[in-house]
Amino acid sequence: MSSKPTPADLAARAAKALRQTDSFRRETFALPREQARAKARDMFRRFPKPAYMTEIESWRELPDGRIEFTMRRLPSAD
Repeated sequence: MSSKPTPADLAARAAKALRQTDSFRRETFALPREQARAKARDMFRRFPKPAYMTEIESWRELPDGRIEFTMRRLPSAD
């Protein structure tokens, strides 16, 4: 008996397909607010936006107060 895919299943499959077709590297972190700010600053320092197209792709506050965020960048500055 096969079950119908849920919206979450469809979203996960679409996200996976998108990741396979673009060349961006993504890293997801879940840190306390101040550590999250420091990590984002460090990523922008290590991978400058003009060269790597670095950006915070998404972020949210978790119920425990931590910030979960995904950084996106190109793998090289070539």
